[in-house]
Amino acid sequence: MNTKQQFDPTDLRKALGTFGTGVTVVTTLSRDKENIGVTANSFSSVSLDPAIVLWSLKKHSPSLQAFDDSGRFAVNVLTLEQMALSKRFASPIPNKFNTLEITQGLEGLPILRDCAAVFECKTIERLNFGDHILFLGEVQAYQHSHHQTLMFCRGKYVQGLELDTLSN
Repeated sequence: MNTKQQFDPTDLRKALGTFGTGVTVVTTLSRDKENIGVTANSFSSVSLDPAIVLWSLKKHSPSLQAFDDSGRFAVNVLTLEQMALSKRFASPIPNKFNTLEITQGLEGLPILRDCAAVFECKTIERLNFGDHILFLGEVQAYQHSHHQTLMFCRGKYVQGLELDTLSN
């Protein structure tokens, strides 16, 4: 077992990667009203009453200033058919929204189409931890569908399958 003094960053990443997560694209608007988005699997529910969610972003992300300035974000939960969007928003390419059909959410937030779910949030807290900034947001609107959710586990895209709870 590794102890704190012996943490190998690559091995720690592998260990953390054993926890499967959904895949999201978190979007906002810059001061200049430019659509900004990043792929994130650090999304989680915090509270149902009030409805609060969280996600995190690397401190050195070029998108950080836009999320700070906006004070709002939308979490777009991707479907199995949207793996290419996950890769697109994880890349450093400029104008990631080029050729995408989007809708506008509250206060103009860019919303990706055909997602498994979307949570439109107002940032209520921004916390500085380690090499990431943690954003807590109050959910102001949401929508969801029955599309299968894209997941990520052990460094690969995966899909969840419902287990038959009556067998075994």
